[in-house]
Amino acid sequence: MRNDSPIPSDHGKRQWEHSENVIMHTPDVERIAQALVENCRNDKARDNIDAFYADDAVSVEPMAQPGEEREKKGIAAIHGKHDFWEQAMEPLEDVVEGPFYDGSGRFSVIFKFKVKERASGEIIAMDEVALYTVKNGKIVREEFFYDLQPPS
Repeated sequence: MRNDSPIPSDHGKRQWEHSENVIMHTPDVERIAQALVENCRNDKARDNIDAFYADDAVSVEPMAQPGEEREKKGIAAIHGKHDFWEQAMEPLEDVVEGPFYDGSGRFSVIFKFKVKERASGEIIAMDEVALYTVKNGKIVREEFFYDLQPPS
C-alpha cells in the first residue's frame, strides 16, 4: 500500500521533510516537550522552569492582571506567575494533552483546568493552549491562549 501523505508514519518522532522545505523536529524539542508534559501531569509544573527555561525566557498571557504587564521576562518573573496562581487558585481537576509539534522548534500543550478561586470560592473551568518556543536547548518563550467557561 502506497502512502502519499506528506506526513510520514513516524511523524513526531524525528526530523522529517515536507515539500522542498526542511522542517526541524529536534531531539531537544522532543525531550523538553515530553518532560514538561510529564511534570505537569504529575503536579511538578514548577520544576519545568528551572530545568528547561532560558534565564531570559518570556511568558505571555492573553491579558494582564490589574497593574501588571501581559509579558513577564526572566525566570524570577515566571516563578512569580506560578506563585500568584498557587496562592489564588485551588486546583480541582486538570487534564494535560500533548505535546503537539509544529516542526519549527515549537510545541504546544493543551491544559484543561477546573479551579476554585480561593478568595471568592468561585469555580472556574478553563481550557488553555500553551505554545512553547525552544532555542539552544531551552524554552525561550511561552504564550498562553485560553477560553474561560461558565461553571458546570
